[in-house]
Amino acid sequence: MQRYFVTNELENDHDTIFITGENFHHITRVMRMKEADQVFIVFPSKKTCVATITAINDEEVVLNLVKWLEENTELPIEITIASGLPKGDKLELIIQKSTELGAHKFIPYKAERSVAKWDDKKVIKKIERLQKIAQEAAEQSHRTVIPEVQYAASFKELMLNHVHYDYVIAAYEESAREGEDSALPSLFQTMKKGQSVLCIFGPEGGISEKELILLQDANTTLVGLGPRILRTETAPLYVLSAASFYFDLFKNKNS
Repeated sequence: MQRYFVTNELENDHDTIFITGENFHHITRVMRMKEADQVFIVFPSKKTCVATITAINDEEVVLNLVKWLEENTELPIEITIASGLPKGDKLELIIQKSTELGAHKFIPYKAERSVAKWDDKKVIKKIERLQKIAQEAAEQSHRTVIPEVQYAASFKELMLNHVHYDYVIAAYEESAREGEDSALPSLFQTMKKGQSVLCIFGPEGGISEKELILLQDANTTLVGLGPRILRTETAPLYVLSAASFYFDLFKNKNS
């Protein structure tokens, strides 16, 4: 069944749901659904239900709530992925796959070594496209949250966000070369349910010396990601996969 995120909660536990806008278009024009078809509906409270289409009008789809679902598809910690603007369509890949792996938020940022440049006049449209990719990936992977995409025009602007997180880490190539392999496991062992971490990744050219100073000034933990040097689009997926293994599989079975 298709999955749709809606912006309004049910009022007074009423069992009728009304869908308009893009979701209406997708249901009627793309999927060509009819009365009696069923879908998943996700509310802002993260609650999910099965609903049956009872009527399709010119501008809205009317559905009847069938049953609530008990879902637990979110990571117990909130991971924000901050990626230095990479070349080509790599950022789209990062956001799509990272959403599937449980990322909570994305902050693409203009790094000193970013080859890709964003025209200020096109930033809003670029973010809208990336937000759409995150939404589609969230629907496909049965998430109950659509990750937010927020742009930072510089590394300094990115680092203004660090105070909003419980932990801040940065994947640093030299840490991997030096064989650092304990920081990431230690972070996961320390973090508690509901805590947040900002994970910073450089573009293809890596983190610059100036950016490294800003990271150190903010007491950022530099982490190695194993003995191999990973591409800018691979590193976030490595961290999220490790987090998913630890929190979804290992910790759940050993707690």
